[in-house]
Amino acid sequence: MTAVDVPPIVLVHGTRFSAGQWSPQLAALRADFRVTAVDLPGHGTRADQPWSLKAATEVVASAVDSLDRGPALVVGHSLGGYVALEFARLRPELLRGLVLAGASVSTRGAWATPYRGVAGLVPRIPADRLTRWNDRLLRRLYPPEVVEATIRAGYAFHTLPAAWGEVLGRFDARAMHHVKAPVLILNGEKDTVFRSGEREFARAHPDARIELIPRARHLANFDDPRAFTDAVRRFALHLPPRD
Repeated sequence: MTAVDVPPIVLVHGTRFSAGQWSPQLAALRADFRVTAVDLPGHGTRADQPWSLKAATEVVASAVDSLDRGPALVVGHSLGGYVALEFARLRPELLRGLVLAGASVSTRGAWATPYRGVAGLVPRIPADRLTRWNDRLLRRLYPPEVVEATIRAGYAFHTLPAAWGEVLGRFDARAMHHVKAPVLILNGEKDTVFRSGEREFARAHPDARIELIPRARHLANFDDPRAFTDAVRRFALHLPPRD
C-alpha cells in the first residue's frame, strides 16, 4: 500500500470517556497514519453540547474531513461503536473501513433492560462520587501512561442517560447491512456481554471478520494497548485501495 492509499483513522470513544481514551493508540499510530480522536457531544471538550446520535455522526464526519484524505477507517468502542454504525448508515461515502470494538451485542429486547437500569441510576449518584470511583478503578487496573489522559479529561456522567437512551432499542446485527466497507469486529476475549452477538454481526456482513484480544475485557485498548493497536494497524493496511 502506497502512502496515498494509507487510510486516515478516526477513533471514537466509549461511554462516559473522551478522546483521551485513545492516547495509547494515537501515540502508536501517528508514525504511519493520519489519525485523530474525537470528543462526542456531551463529552470532553464538547461537554456543554447536547447529545444526539445524529450530532455524534456529524462530529465523526467533521473529523474525517479534517484529515483531508477521506474516506477513513473509523474505530468505535462501545457507545462509539454504535455511533460508528450510525455513521456508516448516514455517511457511507466517508467510510473506508470500520472497527467495532466492544459493540457487537444487540441493544434491543431483553439485552437492553440492565442498561436502562444503569442509565436511570447514574443521575441519582453525585458526579464527584462517580468520578472518584472511576479514577480509583482505572488507576488500580492500568498503568498511568494508559489512563492518565482519560482521567484528566473527566467523565460525561451527565450525558450517559441521553446517549444510551437513544442507543438502546436501536441496534442489532441488521445494522451491519448498512455498512458498505470492510469490518473488523475487535473484542476482548473476556468481554462476554459486549461480544455476545459478534457471530450474528459478522454473519450479517459480506466482508466482516472477528478478532479477539486474549485475556482482554471490555476496555481492550487499555488491557492490551499494543495488541489492540496492532490489530487496527493490520486491518488498516489491508483495506482495499480507494476507488
